[in-house]
Amino acid sequence: MRITVNGNEIQMEEAKSVESYLLASGYQMKRIAVELNGDILPKYQYSETMLKDGDSMEVVTFVGGG
Repeated sequence: MRITVNGNEIQMEEAKSVESYLLASGYQMKRIAVELNGDILPKYQYSETMLKDGDSMEVVTFVGGG
């Protein structure tokens, strides 16, 4: 199964939820926003939304500064 994350093609052996993928990839859940196939995905849907072959996901990380 292949998905695209932030423009990079990723090969996955098994289906994962968005949440599982993000946690395994080291993202801090409180500091990101996710767009899946062109639509913003609400945080409450991360655990129930399964990634499918051909999906395109953009992950934006919020960075604090001063």
